[in-house]
Amino acid sequence: MIWPPSNHCHRKIQESTRFNPYFKDCVGAIDGTHVLARVPKNISAAFRGRKEGITQNVMAAVDFDLIFTYVLAGWEGSAHDALILANALEREDGLKVPAGIKLEHATQIY
Repeated sequence: MIWPPSNHCHRKIQESTRFNPYFKDCVGAIDGTHVLARVPKNISAAFRGRKEGITQNVMAAVDFDLIFTYVLAGWEGSAHDALILANALEREDGLKVPAGIKLEHATQIY
């Protein structure tokens, strides 16, 4: 089950003098990973990532309790993470950023 993100500052950050000034507006983390895939030979070139093998690029978002809030699978292994993030944000059922959170902080990573 995937839980929607909250826009409240997590207690682990709120109570930490080390993290609070820097992560007080952060609601979680986004990262991608490559998962082995089986695809028809005629489209396998697009699924060949940076490393050996045919892969799917999967993007996931988690909150500070390491609970998944969003997962997007199916992109070719050769797809760039920024493209996948942009697509996740554009989809009708895509990644939703809670109100009050500035998206440019997430996109600066790329």
